[in-house]
Amino acid sequence: MKVYWLEQSEADVPAENDWLSANEAVCLDGMRFAKRRADWRLGRWTAKRALSVYLDVPAHLQTFKKIEIRPAPSGAPEAFFVNQPAAVTISISHRAGIAACAVAMSGVKMGCDLEMVEPRSDAFVADYFTLEEQALVARASAADRARLLALLWSGKESALKALHEGLRLDTRSVIVSPGNAAFDLHGWSPMEVRHTDRRIFHGWWQHADGIVRTLVAAPPPNPPIRLRIPDYVPDAASLCM
Repeated sequence: MKVYWLEQSEADVPAENDWLSANEAVCLDGMRFAKRRADWRLGRWTAKRALSVYLDVPAHLQTFKKIEIRPAPSGAPEAFFVNQPAAVTISISHRAGIAACAVAMSGVKMGCDLEMVEPRSDAFVADYFTLEEQALVARASAADRARLLALLWSGKESALKALHEGLRLDTRSVIVSPGNAAFDLHGWSPMEVRHTDRRIFHGWWQHADGIVRTLVAAPPPNPPIRLRIPDYVPDAASLCM
């Protein structure tokens, strides 16, 4: 199964909000905190950019206003185009001024996540990881510990998104198994996440530029394909629609 991947940074997001739908603009206006607003705008911008390529529609102002990301009752993002559900599944993550959007065909259980490689305490490991995962961390070298913890946590986040549960569910209800201790800075390595109800998600992970990226899905996905995006045309007067 093909999955497409796009990352954007805060520097990519236009200063104005005229690429948001009317409903999205209202939602943004209701957010009080600057960081929350910035993260939300970055995630929406990244998703709209990815969807414009996947749906093969122009990267224009008026097109972006017609692409709307709405939360499902579970909180998972759902894509709409011209007020109709788009035939896609999406997952969005943002961390430290970077956002990622994964896009696949409709009907897929999918989640993606970004995590910084940074120190995490022994208490964090004891509180959020299974005994199996704790043993994996205990065997890791000091140099690999931070990367492994970011990978395990990110894999959990991705799986909980695929389950449409998020952190409402105990993080120990999903068990992450990296497929290979080695990794390729320019590629993806396989991984598996098992839920305690015996559901299994297959996926991929990557470590580059201090960030661990994970993606899991059912049915099993191929390695994510990076999207190449055209230039954005913000001037509505230039449209030929």
